[in-house]
Amino acid sequence: MEKFKKNLTSEKLIRYLMYGAFAWFIISFLILPNLNVLYTTFFADGSFSFEAVEKLLKSERAMNSLKNSFILAISLTITVNIVGVSLVLITEYFDIKGSKLLRLGYMTTLIYGGVILVSGYKFIYGSNGYITNILASMFPNMNTNWFVGYWAVIFVMTFACTSNHLIFLSNAIRKVDFQTVEAAKNMGASTFTILRKVVLPVLLPSIFAVSILIFITGLGATSAPLIVGGESFQTITPMILTFSKSIGSRDLASLLSIFLGIATMILLAVMTRIEKKGNYMSVSKVKTTIVRQKINNKFANILAHIYAYALFLIYVVPVVLIIIFSFTDAKSIATGVISLDSFTLKNYQSLFTNASAIKPFLVSIVYALIASIGVVVITVAACRIIHKVKNKWSSALEYSLLIPWLLPSTLIAIGLITTFDRPRWFIGNKVLTGTLIIMLIAYIIVKIPFTLRMTKAAFFSIDDTLEDASKNLGASSMYTFFRVILPIIIPSVLAVFALNFNSLLNDYDLSVFLYHPLFQPLGVFIKGLTDAQTVADNVTMTFVYSVIIMIISSIILYLVYGRKNDKIKGL
Repeated sequence: MEKFKKNLTSEKLIRYLMYGAFAWFIISFLILPNLNVLYTTFFADGSFSFEAVEKLLKSERAMNSLKNSFILAISLTITVNIVGVSLVLITEYFDIKGSKLLRLGYMTTLIYGGVILVSGYKFIYGSNGYITNILASMFPNMNTNWFVGYWAVIFVMTFACTSNHLIFLSNAIRKVDFQTVEAAKNMGASTFTILRKVVLPVLLPSIFAVSILIFITGLGATSAPLIVGGESFQTITPMILTFSKSIGSRDLASLLSIFLGIATMILLAVMTRIEKKGNYMSVSKVKTTIVRQKINNKFANILAHIYAYALFLIYVVPVVLIIIFSFTDAKSIATGVISLDSFTLKNYQSLFTNASAIKPFLVSIVYALIASIGVVVITVAACRIIHKVKNKWSSALEYSLLIPWLLPSTLIAIGLITTFDRPRWFIGNKVLTGTLIIMLIAYIIVKIPFTLRMTKAAFFSIDDTLEDASKNLGASSMYTFFRVILPIIIPSVLAVFALNFNSLLNDYDLSVFLYHPLFQPLGVFIKGLTDAQTVADNVTMTFVYSVIIMIISSIILYLVYGRKNDKIKGL
């Protein structure tokens, strides 16, 4: 009995310590930095003032960036949905020859993205790009600076942001009832009518959800506007980055990030409301699997195949050229002339033998690894509380940890910079801005919501009788968690860990605000290599980094999804 009381006391102590740690983390890093952004923007001199708003309204560059961000967000919502839906129809609905090969090509954006993808497009289509050099040799009067500005950003981001369509809409279209399609066909409905009235209504919930993500992505775009936007098309986030580098204009950076955050939250609320009002249910009670539909009109069938393979080339050509360029010298890339003599392994040898080349890669690996471990530990502990303790405090914990989902990474970065640029008593009177730890904290913060949702789902899928049986046998709560609960959820936890690590490895949008100058992460380093004044030999390293990232991403995706599919096939 005394031992039981002792165990109970120690477990309660651990629980209270966890509550205290979560309260400190949430208040210190999720709430206070965002409140501080508001305070420093509107109470800079200790009294309420709209001076920052007035400065913003008078800044032509800032106002143009706001306008351009909304133009980009709206344009992307249209173009990405058109291309994304067509990709799903090509690979899942219509009978297109070589659809499996096409799907592999379309899914290349899953293994590379962000600053690496944009850099690849610039080195291929930019003023000195391989495709541009070929076109310039054919058309001497061609403007070699054609791939810059609004249309360049739209082109890059349209084909970079279709991953969610291939993941979510593909699952949705498989739920279409084939009996309904057959019934419509027997009633004389055309292929277009069936597509519009039977298939698309089933896809609408997923299209709404993906549209939210697209709009938010366009609104807070960083890499594409910075690298290929040029002077003519600057958006909010690059402008925030520019303003944040100067103390005198930091209030403008804060105000723009606040505006971006408000726009994001309003959009989420409006789109969620629209989605809930819709009625997109299938009327069939007994569903049959969808069968690929043939396009009977020969001319339309030929056009569909041409369109499908044209998209395939747009997706695959950059990947193929990146791999080829990673084995060639800078002269071959610049001149556009590649021969067998051009191929070399020196680029890869340089990566593993040159300290300055391997350092950014190692920095990103260490940051991504520690952050991924940290966010898993935090969310597993939180989900344990949420799962076991069902009260207002556990609900408050869950909603508090979801705060970063409502805020753009820019606002999170600005909040951390402006809050921890001076000693704060609640972190031991330390200054974090400009240190190695602040970017790590930001990495953890932005990954908490996604990890929490996935881990929570794993917890609630556990049969409660397992834990009850363990307790009935005299096991403590801690012993039950580590020996019964954790082994069950560990596959899901490892999958989320892998995905987080993968996305943080080449992060740029958040890193560029918070990185330590002596420890550049890979995303920031690669962005530096895209500058016009970059030494030609260093350009080839961008392709080497890209190939290594693609290999790592492919391995991770296989470990997360491929092995699951193998197990399913073996059942």
